[in-house]
Amino acid sequence: MLCSQRNAGCVQPFFFFFFKSLHRSLSNVGDESWFKSLFVRKVIPRKDAHSHLLAKKEDNNLYKIQFHNVKPECLDAYNELCEDVLPSIHADPEYPCELVGTWNTWYGEQDQAVHLWRYRGGYPALTEVMNKLRQNKKFMDYRNERGKMLLSRRNQLLLEFSFWNEPVPRPGPNIYELRSYQLRPGTMIEWGNYWARAIEIRQQNHEAVGGFFSQIGSLYTVHHLWAYKDLQSREDIRNAAWQREGWDEVVYYTVPLIQHMESRIMIPMKTSPLK
Repeated sequence: MLCSQRNAGCVQPFFFFFFKSLHRSLSNVGDESWFKSLFVRKVIPRKDAHSHLLAKKEDNNLYKIQFHNVKPECLDAYNELCEDVLPSIHADPEYPCELVGTWNTWYGEQDQAVHLWRYRGGYPALTEVMNKLRQNKKFMDYRNERGKMLLSRRNQLLLEFSFWNEPVPRPGPNIYELRSYQLRPGTMIEWGNYWARAIEIRQQNHEAVGGFFSQIGSLYTVHHLWAYKDLQSREDIRNAAWQREGWDEVVYYTVPLIQHMESRIMIPMKTSPLK
């Protein structure tokens, strides 16, 4: 007990003089001291938004992804309704939009439909399409009928990463995997830097379909869309990536950027351009 008291008596004066000297030093050197830098993160100014740094500059495409959770007993009727109406919008030159793909979720959230649209011309094209659809009786009837079949729905507006290929129609049959990542805020540039190299590794089997990041909706969300012949080929291709130089490094450095991730295995609807 005596030893503890003696040690305490020595420690207290030490800290008193330490902080007194530290305070004097801080007063002399001003706010930009080394001590302050331990606690205040210096922000390097950026000249542009990450959307301008990461998105393709040669075009002005905007994407919309829709997630529709369908009543289980209505899924077949919902699919027939979509197959009747959505291709007609896609094929009409009056609408500056394209149906990239439309799917039902096979593994992941059940009784779900996913639609991916592309608007050539960005936000003005989106606004033009929305205004015209409000005057389209067939589409408005579709919306009313669709509403009776849904449990919930949500959407996001996306831009396309510059280092991914633009999604184009492909023959089937394929299964598609939509891998969605919720990133930590402020890490999108870092994610893009690593995946700009990683996509070269994952393009060798032509499984990469498209890569997108959110602009409106849930923010700091990334979607990677992949195509495989079947679940076994997916397993084989993903395992083979680990044998290629650099893939392990990409995984190592990008995993800490992720807050949440999700995988959906999807089956194309009959009229999907991505078969």
